Amino acid sequence: MEKIIGEVERSETEKILIQVKEFKGRTYVDFRIHYLADEDEWRPTQKGITVAPALWEDFKKHVEETNTFLGKEGLI
Repeated sequence: MEKIIGEVERSETEKILIQVKEFKGRTYVDFRIHYLADEDEWRPTQKGITVAPALWEDFKKHVEETNTFLGKEGLI
């Protein structure tokens, strides 16, 4: 299983790809930096994180807390 959820452009040659994918028989949410290779192909880097579904609710809670903090500080 591999499902691309979305992407965030960092620059013309880098993006963060958010996807649900399997690795060694287990499913993860993967946030991975990809770069534009010479032949106009996006390739993954080693930079990123994977979150197991069992940890997703905690992860999401902390992202929401970060969002609230950034909003209060006027950063977003």
